[in-house]
Amino acid sequence: MSLSRKILAASAAVAALAIASQASASGFYLQEQSVRGSGRAYSGEVADTGAASLWWNPAAIASVEHAEVYGGLHAILVNSDVKNTGSTITRPGQATTAISGETRESNPILNGLLPNFAGAWRLNDKIVVGLSTAAPYNFTTKYGETNFARYDALKSRLTSIDIQGTVAYRLNDQIDLGVGVSAEYADANLTNALPQISPLLADTGRQSLTGDGWDYGWTVGAQYRPVSTLSIGASYRSKIEHTLKGEIGISGLGSLLAAQNGTYAGEATITTPWMATLGARWAVTPKTTLNASVSRIGWSEFDAIRVTRAAGTTVIDQDYKDITTIAIGVDHQLTPRLTLRGGVQKDPTPTPEVGRTARVPDGDRMLYAVGATWAAKPNLALDIGASYIAFDKAVITRTDVSYAGTAAATTTVLKGEATGSGVVLSTGARWTF
Repeated sequence: MSLSRKILAASAAVAALAIASQASASGFYLQEQSVRGSGRAYSGEVADTGAASLWWNPAAIASVEHAEVYGGLHAILVNSDVKNTGSTITRPGQATTAISGETRESNPILNGLLPNFAGAWRLNDKIVVGLSTAAPYNFTTKYGETNFARYDALKSRLTSIDIQGTVAYRLNDQIDLGVGVSAEYADANLTNALPQISPLLADTGRQSLTGDGWDYGWTVGAQYRPVSTLSIGASYRSKIEHTLKGEIGISGLGSLLAAQNGTYAGEATITTPWMATLGARWAVTPKTTLNASVSRIGWSEFDAIRVTRAAGTTVIDQDYKDITTIAIGVDHQLTPRLTLRGGVQKDPTPTPEVGRTARVPDGDRMLYAVGATWAAKPNLALDIGASYIAFDKAVITRTDVSYAGTAAATTTVLKGEATGSGVVLSTGARWTF
């Protein structure tokens, strides 16, 4: 393989995998892991009990008296719009020109369904074991083949599955402890266009990345009840360093770049953030409980992306920042069988102002939620929830160099503006037996 071909292949891998990391760091972390929690904006989960709260706190199952199973399904509906605000391309030896094509993409963020399940089983008067499945990092976006953002993004899909085994221990009537170990699978499929060396050539250059892998993490938590009306919970979920092994494909390039078409093996290391959460539930009356939580999320773990191929390792700086999410909510038992709830959450974006990508355009968001639980039977509770998410306008500004280090180096500057909102509809059930 020629030196220029190696450089091009490495550039393709770097570009695709950098985009993947930015998607991970952009707020497509999906917190929809409990239908009951969705109705109060996830403000009380770390201090609540039962299998439905396992994602937030492994100590949540220590107090269950009988075996318990939870299942939930969340429909995530997003209304989004991305428009061009002056994107340009500079080919070698040529003047800078505007990127041609469609100047707007409606609803590039696709809707989806998110299921989750959990169970807890008591072994003796002190120990409860649990098993849960979650999908915390999932998204799909799609842009048209002739859209102005095509050199940054065409199709983007990331799927994750987290399987957690948990052991919880009741220390005494006031303190519960828990620890969990997670096996997390990640699968990525990312595509984007590649610029031709001349605008007279057909715009058929494409690159794709596919990769997957299993990696592991852990979580610990505790709950403390100083009095019968107050529960305080705290938990920590570790980061997970994912190694995605797969292929980078390049096709459709013409003229002097035609020799670069091919398929190349490679891998990249990306890291999901750690999460530290503190929260409380306070029963101010026999029927009304106030909830509050604060989470510190360690998105700064995305300091860099490390891409490894036979030719060596490339490090790409990311500059993401840690964020603090705050939520408050209320549960009110309207009748012996019907509980109503509501909540508000403030969730800032961790993405930097410079470098934000069109793959997952992210902005600060506010979440407003309502929900209810119906006690259909003594051992069966039915949950519903509805959330509205308002996204702040996000400015997309990103510079990429294709074929870096060669005479064909081409610079694209993506400038855009993204707006949007979302609705999440959730339904689920909890059984004890």
